[in-house]
Amino acid sequence: MKRTKKAAALFAAIVLAAGAALPLQSLIPAAAPVTVYAADSDYQEGSDSLCYYKKYSDHIEISSFKSTDMDSLTVPESIDGLPVTVIGIYAGQQNKMRTLTLPDTLKEIGPYCFNYCPNLTTLNIPDSMEKIGFRAFEDCSSLATINFPDHLVKTGSFTFDDTPWLTEQRKSSPLVIINNAVIDGRTCEGDVEIPSNVKYVASGAFSRNEKITSCVIPSGVSEITDDMFFYCSALKSVELKGCTSLGIMTFSGCNQLTDIKLSGKLTKIDGYTFADNSATATITFRASEATWNAVDKPSNDPFLQRAHMIFDESYQEPDDEVIGDINADGVCDLLDVRLLRDWLIAVPNTALADWKAGDLDKNGKLTASDLTLLKRILLNK
Repeated sequence: MKRTKKAAALFAAIVLAAGAALPLQSLIPAAAPVTVYAADSDYQEGSDSLCYYKKYSDHIEISSFKSTDMDSLTVPESIDGLPVTVIGIYAGQQNKMRTLTLPDTLKEIGPYCFNYCPNLTTLNIPDSMEKIGFRAFEDCSSLATINFPDHLVKTGSFTFDDTPWLTEQRKSSPLVIINNAVIDGRTCEGDVEIPSNVKYVASGAFSRNEKITSCVIPSGVSEITDDMFFYCSALKSVELKGCTSLGIMTFSGCNQLTDIKLSGKLTKIDGYTFADNSATATITFRASEATWNAVDKPSNDPFLQRAHMIFDESYQEPDDEVIGDINADGVCDLLDVRLLRDWLIAVPNTALADWKAGDLDKNGKLTASDLTLLKRILLNK
């Protein structure tokens, strides 16, 4: 059967800063902020012995697996000759599997996809992965090991909540960063400055954190995601050096927020960015008043109407990237040379925090040529 979805809302993606999991199979719980995702695509529904799926012209999306009572789940690379690129919302939740094998074709795992899988111990994320939806592996109570690819993977709110893996990561640092992406910061305290190599901060990353007082986000982070600081009741100031957009409920309930510094690159503020926020803030916009007036923003937002505006046209955005700083410690030194050398000769357990900082010849890969150029940089210091 062929089905056409025209502007059909497939599901409500809940803004998850409220901190409580949805009841299983419940799409829109009461009083939750909602983002509706719509689609306008043609697909054919199909099934095989393993799953139900949607067949598009160029890819397969798995809708659900037929059994939740399996010891091992291997997701196929292709179905009907097309690559499996998406596993959809709820598709594999409450599965008893002990092992999960994901294909190298997979690009996206949907919200709630594998939550409440109590026996899953290890997750190997394929190199093809681009996005893992909110609460996708929430409450996988045995999930202690997650192996990420060596590039940024976008995650949603509470993607790995209530897993042993996240508990251990927080013990190392309350600011959990994987491959230049902040996964979680809900146990941070006081003033937080996110490292300059970070390029992405997950939605809800700091939500309901009652101990964070300020946050500086580097210029490499252009998207300020939904619910990032949702109900951070002690948050007083934020500096968003490179933001181009502010998401839904980003500062909702931040009633102590009195100082906001915004990049002159800003083009959009969502209508609910400052929902339920009673604070009166000074907003420093690092561009002209005319540029501010051109920003796509709500015309009747009470928070913006109360705010005292400062337009700072003289401000120059700093270059947060340190050339050659592949270990992302803020400086380029011999430690970076040694790290790149070890990586090139495949020393076990060698990981690069920011490989692009070491791509000095700008050819999209790391080679001995980059190591030579890195040494020259240090010699010329």
